[in-house]
Amino acid sequence: MANPTIVLLPLWGAGHLMSMLDAGKRMLGRSGAAISLTVLVMQPPMDKLPSDFDAHIRREEASGLDIRFHLLPAVEPPRDFQGIEDFVSRLVQLNAPHVKAAISGLTGPVAALVIDLFCTSLLDVSRELAVPAYVYFTSNAAFLALLLRLPALYEEVAVDFEEMEGAVDLAGLPPLPPASLPLPIMDRKSPNYTWCVYHGRRFTETNGIIVNTATELEQSVLTAIADGLCTHGVPVPAVYPIGPVLSFAPPSEQPHECVRWLDAQPPASVVFLCFGSWGRFAPPQVREIAHGLELSGHRFLWVLRNPRAPGTPLPTDPNLEELLPEGFLDRTRARGLIWQTWAPQKEILAHAAVGGFVTHCGWNSILESLWFGVPMLPWPLYAEQHMNAFTLVASMGVAVAMEVDRKQSNFVAASELDRAVRSLMGGSEEGKKAREKAMEAKMMCRNAVEEGGSSNTALQRLTKVMTSL
Repeated sequence: MANPTIVLLPLWGAGHLMSMLDAGKRMLGRSGAAISLTVLVMQPPMDKLPSDFDAHIRREEASGLDIRFHLLPAVEPPRDFQGIEDFVSRLVQLNAPHVKAAISGLTGPVAALVIDLFCTSLLDVSRELAVPAYVYFTSNAAFLALLLRLPALYEEVAVDFEEMEGAVDLAGLPPLPPASLPLPIMDRKSPNYTWCVYHGRRFTETNGIIVNTATELEQSVLTAIADGLCTHGVPVPAVYPIGPVLSFAPPSEQPHECVRWLDAQPPASVVFLCFGSWGRFAPPQVREIAHGLELSGHRFLWVLRNPRAPGTPLPTDPNLEELLPEGFLDRTRARGLIWQTWAPQKEILAHAAVGGFVTHCGWNSILESLWFGVPMLPWPLYAEQHMNAFTLVASMGVAVAMEVDRKQSNFVAASELDRAVRSLMGGSEEGKKAREKAMEAKMMCRNAVEEGGSSNTALQRLTKVMTSL
């Protein structure tokens, strides 16, 4: 008889798919039972799987771990969507028959179905098949608390959040300014908002919620969730904080050029700017960044990518002479490096020369920064990143606030970037506190995943529940 399997159903984005896969592999290692992983891979539109995904599958299948990948049939994507949350949630619904068929076709018992946070419509499939279902929440507990609170907030606040008076009260967090709320819920009439309410409501129907965070990082908000304070008394399933879920490739024999450049810089002297796979700026903003960095006088490593041209899946490498202020490259050559393609973010954050991180506030990037004890300057761009930025400053204290004009496409003036970089890197009281808090968070993250740590214990508890068929 075949071993029981845990079925993983991630979204295709690298920050979702790879994170859930790494979490699944940790479950596999902790189960103490003969159990396997089956990863159902939805085919995204326009070939949006991570570029090295096929090679990654081959590595995993050759790793000796019992992992199988099952590519679901392609579906015709919706054409009349009004945003990414609307598009993804509807595409997941269209995959429901294929998910049901794939799970039904497995030869052994299914211990659990683990779904991405945007896949809650598939709870109907798990119910039909009598399979326990868990949500894997790729963001932090603060955003989870908001989504759990959102169904009630939808009834309480009859206007768009930016029109409401005062802040949003969310148990476990400081009062949340409407300007810091996630982009998808800013328009009450948008289907993206409707879908967020839908997912928040359905989280309470699951057997458990797995969160990529550590208890020590978000103690107060995790306590509020467990006490039902975010759901007005509606029972919340068990929450399992198992993070940080991060994977680290073995060091390459030939260090990356960015790393070699950092080797020549003094300790904690470089501010690192990187904005994720979607973080690209229009030329006027690029020139503001350049001007701000030049004004600050600090060393910098800047990953600068072009905006995607309409109708093209990949960006072209930027023409720096056209994008940057005249003479900028010459004037900053001794203290700055601009990198125009993919850069090894984790290796860079791990380097002793890096003293600060200007980040778009994607949760995976935040966890990487905390893992290495690097304080941040938050520059949120989309999704829940504005809320992440607020949490980093007001709740965790690991970042120095930077004024981002959300109504002007998240514009940051050169003078503001200059001020923020000087504050973080120049030894101000504010920067010093952020640095101390980041180092505390580093120890919290590392202790949590060690034997006996909070995340390790939560993972053992989760796998025991899943495998007690």
